[in-house]
Amino acid sequence: MPTEQETHLPGKTKNSNYTKAILALIAVCFFWGTTWIASRQGVKHMPALQLASIRQTLAGLCYILFFTFRKAAWPKGKQWNTVLILSLLNFFLTNGLTTWGVKYISAGLASIIAAIFPLWLVVIDIAWKRTRIETKALAGFLIGFSGICIIFYDHLKDLFNADFRFGIIISFIASLSWALGTIYTKQQANEFNPYFSIGLQMCISGIALYFTVSATGEAIPFHQIPWQSWASIAYLITFGSVISFFAYLYALQNLPTEQVSIYAYINPVVAVIIGSLIFSEPITIYIVIGGLITLLGVYMINQAFRKNQINSE
Repeated sequence: MPTEQETHLPGKTKNSNYTKAILALIAVCFFWGTTWIASRQGVKHMPALQLASIRQTLAGLCYILFFTFRKAAWPKGKQWNTVLILSLLNFFLTNGLTTWGVKYISAGLASIIAAIFPLWLVVIDIAWKRTRIETKALAGFLIGFSGICIIFYDHLKDLFNADFRFGIIISFIASLSWALGTIYTKQQANEFNPYFSIGLQMCISGIALYFTVSATGEAIPFHQIPWQSWASIAYLITFGSVISFFAYLYALQNLPTEQVSIYAYINPVVAVIIGSLIFSEPITIYIVIGGLITLLGVYMINQAFRKNQINSE
């Protein structure tokens, strides 16, 4: 599943790089939106956690080899505790559960649920930090929640389906885990290279997922994995992880962070449209209106948090 681990990188937007940065941002918006479709296609033919395990391990190795070649410093001592915690939150739970979730719910619905993680940030602030919540953030939470209610009004009858209900529950848990991972990343990002850490997190989580799915007896031999799943894995690694990741870095280096962050609002739109085209997933009026309202709420929350961050600097 794509990541919100935003780190402010140095460098102003240069005219010579602006066009390339915009193209890189478009690539991020499109490819990260299509990862939901690729995951849904892949889990049709193999256990979801096994697919996530293979994807994470191979993609993580790509990152590790790249940063090792660039002589990046490896974590030391207690820094490994941070890597292990983020491996659990960002990949074992978030990516593992979202990959599992699309086995039971549509790619479009799963992407919208993933996009609501800023709503969890408000809940965490209220429950744990007990800080005063900005009026705009609270309004954004209420608007976003109302959008979710509109979406699920169209799925009330589906909630009687145990598989659908399970897919919804683990998708919400994944979005909560992503919110916790985001908070923890921002607290620890200055300790070491967070981008190198992503590769380590992927590998650790991928290996843990492999042992998990093997222990359940659900894993299938590699030679029995059909080409459709291998094609999905290859797409997820190449376009969902490697290309999109470096495009994201390039965009962050050459565009304002606020401009780059629009990918979070475009990804669900891409997933809903392509999911409809490929899997005939219905685009109802409830999904359209509810999705737009939800993303508006998420936007308001993000703006409120960014305003607080700027004021505190």
